[in-house]
Amino acid sequence: MTVDEFLVWAEGQPGRYELVDGEVFAMSPERVRHAEVKASAYLALRSALNRTQFPCRALPDGMSVRIDDTTVFEPDALVYCGARADPDATEIPNPVIVVEVLSPSTVAVDSGRKLSGYFSVASVAHYLMIDPVKRLVIHHARGTEGLIETRIASEGQLALIPPGLSLSVAELFADLPPPADPAA
Repeated sequence: MTVDEFLVWAEGQPGRYELVDGEVFAMSPERVRHAEVKASAYLALRSALNRTQFPCRALPDGMSVRIDDTTVFEPDALVYCGARADPDATEIPNPVIVVEVLSPSTVAVDSGRKLSGYFSVASVAHYLMIDPVKRLVIHHARGTEGLIETRIASEGQLALIPPGLSLSVAELFADLPPPADPAA
């Protein structure tokens, strides 16, 4: 199946799907922790954008990102810049930031196929992999000469340049209860 065929097919289907090398994969049901972190990530990106005058928008999950003719992913959140997307679009062709919240069943795909896939899209400058259990962010950024630079952060600020955003790691976990005190 091609991405164009998939996007037409997926509109009439219950549930969520991704297409990898022409094969359709159903996305697993989410745990509350995953959904809360996904919502926090979207809201943190949106809040960071609201502090700027950049012509960029954050979107929650549900938007497709075409990797090639037979692969399309649906990140947990994304940011794109430039003209506002068509309100009826299901695909964002030029994401600058993509976010995936890790889960035990997706970590291998998120850190392998999706990592290489997202960076094959010329507009992608940042790929944030958020671990809701360890409360850390693996920030992959397109560096100089096409190299991908990786930072792992459990606190502090993330510099997302381009487009020029700064957001705290804590904002990405804002909807989670505080971690359990190991001394308790």
